[in-house]
Amino acid sequence: MSLKLTMLSLLMTISMVANSADYFELRDGLKNSGIVFEQTSEGRVVFLGGSITNMKGWKELVSVDLQRRFPKTQFDFINAGIPSTGSTPGAFRLEGDVFKNGPVDLLFTEAAVNDPTNGRSSQEQVRGMEGIVRHARKLNPNIDIVIMHFVDPSKMAVYNEGKIPLVIQNHEKVAEHYKLSSINLAKEVTERINLDEFTWANDFKNLHPSPFGHKLYSATIARYFDAAWPNNNKKVLPYVLPKQLDKYSYVSGTLLKPEKAKALKGFKLDRQWKNNVGGSTRPGFVNVPMLVGTQPGDSFEHSFVGTAIGLFVAAGPDAGIIEFKVNDGPWTAQDLYTVWSKGLHIPWLYILAAELKPGVKNKLYVRISNEKNSKSKGHACRIVHIAVNGSEN
Repeated sequence: MSLKLTMLSLLMTISMVANSADYFELRDGLKNSGIVFEQTSEGRVVFLGGSITNMKGWKELVSVDLQRRFPKTQFDFINAGIPSTGSTPGAFRLEGDVFKNGPVDLLFTEAAVNDPTNGRSSQEQVRGMEGIVRHARKLNPNIDIVIMHFVDPSKMAVYNEGKIPLVIQNHEKVAEHYKLSSINLAKEVTERINLDEFTWANDFKNLHPSPFGHKLYSATIARYFDAAWPNNNKKVLPYVLPKQLDKYSYVSGTLLKPEKAKALKGFKLDRQWKNNVGGSTRPGFVNVPMLVGTQPGDSFEHSFVGTAIGLFVAAGPDAGIIEFKVNDGPWTAQDLYTVWSKGLHIPWLYILAAELKPGVKNKLYVRISNEKNSKSKGHACRIVHIAVNGSEN
């Protein structure tokens, strides 16, 4: 059966399988994108998130549904999902991955699974999600944005204790402040399993959903579309940005090419890094330019203007420990080796400094430490991007 027929069949049965609850907060809804789709016959829709977004499933079903609702519209659907990434990397990836083809009309973003899994603090969860939202609205004041919360067993456990998962509280804080729609699929799956409509083990199966799970996600999004469209607006109206929630949110996040680094000692630019170390890789983090250092004492510098500076690395089986300082600050160690590094060169954005004075020129100094994680095979530091919340110099 084709994806289109599957989606149409699914939509016909939504009323049969949907719980009475909608599991979404409409807030300002979709004030502009439907008008753009209808009046211009063109539309750009982007899906930003981690592996559940990157994998085939819900976003393809949503794309078919949008094409059904706007049959005369030529859509540009962009998959901006990168496995293992959450809101902090998303905030810095916005210009390069989300807006790479031009203005975006409708953005779906999800980080509720990876933000806590990756150990991002509540502060970072707000700074990352606000960075995505505010930066997107700076690039296109007319953009409609939907924040989603996907399910995983840890969230189900919290809901079953009568509480709200902390990451959902944090992302909802941003959604409420900016009056964005949000779709709580974590709560929906939990409650419907508790009602014996289906089971996790036999139906949903995994936080990377089975086809059943992807259909459930897309069915809820379809119900959201039904509630959000049509609206009473006759023309596109730009959104007005409220006061920033956190002055250090990553609202100007950008990713710089690794060759921007200066004063290289030991570090070398590999124009197309290939994995000769072992372990798997992620698209965009292999066969691309990387700034690579492998020996203790290898070092570089980078000048920038911004409130935050970080390194987006491929942290594999031989990931080392770096030492860094900003300006005349103290040297600080950062272990690049993660719990996933043994078998994967995992994309990982390390924010090294996050509360710098705005508008001031800074210099980052990085060197590879003599120390290393006991589980690591080496001292490697492989930098795919330099991340700056501001400008490069």
